[in-house]
Amino acid sequence: MIYEFRTYDLKPRTLAKYDSIVKTALAGGRPKYSPLFGYWYSEFGQLNQALHVWPYKDLQERTEVRAKVANLGYWPPATLDVLAGQNTEIYIPAPFNDESIAGAQGPFYELRIYSYAAGDIPKVIDAWSKAIDERRKHSPFIGAWHTELGDLNKWAHMWAYPSLEERSRVRAEMVERKIWPAPGGPTPLSQANRLYLPFSFSPLT
Repeated sequence: MIYEFRTYDLKPRTLAKYDSIVKTALAGGRPKYSPLFGYWYSEFGQLNQALHVWPYKDLQERTEVRAKVANLGYWPPATLDVLAGQNTEIYIPAPFNDESIAGAQGPFYELRIYSYAAGDIPKVIDAWSKAIDERRKHSPFIGAWHTELGDLNKWAHMWAYPSLEERSRVRAEMVERKIWPAPGGPTPLSQANRLYLPFSFSPLT
């Protein structure tokens, strides 16, 4: 299984237009060819970003699906006039992910992206495997993934919260009780986070 993370930079004041175009295009049946995991827009940090995540069995299936949907006439959506930039990354999911997660989990979704030294990702997976069951009791764990193509040794993980106040409370409690960060794991070389809200058509809301 692989996950494609597609991040689009939108021109300022075009989010509503982008929302309408993509909603209409998705209603035409794009998810019948491969499932949509989630679709969000940025709320803090760099604004006017849209993140959509698509799982595929492998790179071959991704290639085949994208070729099929390109002939549908409505996909990709006609959003070129509102796009300022595009980026895509391929991730492999962590073995402890719940691939069936969907529905109302947020509405605030935090994506945290860490970079590690070469060879550290297996150590991260090992440490998280021992701690994740307890950590996920306190806020919805959407998933964790590591890069397969592009910048290597990146670890992305997403969490959902009902409010920003709950996010702060949970994170403080996890540190105080030494539940999280996962004990025994390597220290990342860099850390970044992005806070998203779901589009109305996102499977994760």
